Amino acid sequence: MQKTLITTLVFALSMLFCPARNPNIVFILADDLGYSELGCFGQKWIKTPHIDRLAKEGIKFTQHYSGQAVCAPCRCVLMTGKHPGHAYIRDNGDPKDGSTKNFPFPGQNPIPNDEITIAEVLKEEGYKTAAIGKWGLGHFGTSGDPNKQGFDLFFGYNCQRHAHNHYPKFLWRNGVKIPMPGNDRKLDGKIHSQDAFTKEALSFINKNKDAPFFLYLPYAIPHLSIQTTNKWLDLYKGKIPEEEHTHRGYLKHPFPRAGYAGMVTQMDDSVGQIVSLIDKLDLSDDTLVIFTSDNGPTFNRLGGSDSDFFRSAGEFKGLKGSLYEGGIRVPTIARWPGKIKAGSSSEHVSAFWDWLPTFCEVANCKAPKSTDGISLLSAMKGEEQKMHKFLYWEFPSYGVQQAVRMGDWKGIRQKMSKAKTSAELKTELYNLKNDPSESINVADKHPGIIDKIEAIMIQEHIPSSLFPLLPEERQLARKTKSQNPKQKNGG
Repeated sequence: MQKTLITTLVFALSMLFCPARNPNIVFILADDLGYSELGCFGQKWIKTPHIDRLAKEGIKFTQHYSGQAVCAPCRCVLMTGKHPGHAYIRDNGDPKDGSTKNFPFPGQNPIPNDEITIAEVLKEEGYKTAAIGKWGLGHFGTSGDPNKQGFDLFFGYNCQRHAHNHYPKFLWRNGVKIPMPGNDRKLDGKIHSQDAFTKEALSFINKNKDAPFFLYLPYAIPHLSIQTTNKWLDLYKGKIPEEEHTHRGYLKHPFPRAGYAGMVTQMDDSVGQIVSLIDKLDLSDDTLVIFTSDNGPTFNRLGGSDSDFFRSAGEFKGLKGSLYEGGIRVPTIARWPGKIKAGSSSEHVSAFWDWLPTFCEVANCKAPKSTDGISLLSAMKGEEQKMHKFLYWEFPSYGVQQAVRMGDWKGIRQKMSKAKTSAELKTELYNLKNDPSESINVADKHPGIIDKIEAIMIQEHIPSSLFPLLPEERQLARKTKSQNPKQKNGG
């Protein structure tokens, strides 16, 4: 009896004087998944029961935005908490200095050493950190090496182009090639990369279940090529109607709609395995799980995809590569039992640069001063939430674009590359509350709103020699390049 009392007292004192561990964070990032490609966001053809369950047990954010309309810059915004006018990487692109010429795939422009990432901040707080999936922010040996940016473990595709096939000959683990036997970068193979990611993620969780961990899962699904295993293809083959089309780019799949749906459901199954393990290990109440996408759905008929058939962007205008809503508004779900009310929904307007300060608040640490984000933890909990005065994007590609979300207003500039001076730029204006599909340009009726939005566009743009935006900057970049073609671009 006395021994039992002593044991109980010791345990109580240990709980009193030993602070509780920080919560785990799992961030799952789909690749090119449209706003309406999940059942819980209105999808009719594709089955996503596990992600739908996340929504039932957590909160849906219906006005959450990606950091950019394509892969690499979106990931930079996410990792560094800076919007596209301040972020170092603002577009896809490979390094031009030859630093990755000996790699089979070049990798993308690396983020610099002085950028502070989510993983670095959390690692300082005692988190075990892993990135499993597609990186796209610098090859091994460069400043963008994921192991130099706060991740204890990286497993997957370092280069985005390598990820264009889901049956790779190899994947990377911390700079070491891991062969994938039975794969030859063809339509089919023995080891699907998504299954390899899931196996690695489950192993990481099991190994680190007793310490706080940050698990970043930037999946390569459903980015093209269309490739899935027979298990998931057979779920849709013969049930989803196919039709003749002209194939453009990537590998050709014999059942492209069924194959695409199978990819999304395959990813959903991976999410289910991750969440089930967290529940099995009794970590649910100590784990915040986020699911979202890096940008809007891909272009119609590219690689056999069909965003029209699936209504992938829902009611929104634009697809991947566009700063219209369809290119940057993304489905977003958060689950944290005991902290987030099950089955809730939020119209809080937020973006990828909010995740860094959010995770800092979750980990009880200060966010870097450089962030443009605002923690959205209060919105998750259903509490009073600080709001953004505006959100800003710039994109020096796909015709060159700028966009601002200010309250219900959305200002956007398209085809900026055709303007010779900034004075020639034209801003479209939409009221998203009345016109979520951005079909009625009301710029002429609200000159005062246009003035405010254009002032934000000037204020929030920090020039980048690597990614010039305005006509004058692009002309200067072309002139400089012609005078010194070997000159390295800065940031």
